[in-house]
Amino acid sequence: MITVYWVYPDGSEHKASVEEGVNLMEAAMANDIESIYGECGGSMACATCHVEVDESCGIKAGEPFAMENEMLDMVESGRTPTSRLSCQLVASPELDGIRLKVAW
Repeated sequence: MITVYWVYPDGSEHKASVEEGVNLMEAAMANDIESIYGECGGSMACATCHVEVDESCGIKAGEPFAMENEMLDMVESGRTPTSRLSCQLVASPELDGIRLKVAW
């Protein structure tokens, strides 16, 4: 299990334990995280699971792959340098304590 924090624009946050191997879109949906919809089920066809990795937590989630990169160009809330699709982030020990800013 790893710990994931979803941070809302108002500064409030939701903390959850996530089993290793689960993508963070599925984890967000299982934990009723507002504004994470995952309409395409994680197939990178909708970008409704967009998050920003808060690098102040000391964790870098790596760079998006080519297809993910294209989808991030279409996110409604605007892309940032740390934008990722949460369906492409898989719970692993390296991501323990990750903080994800939820876009509205």
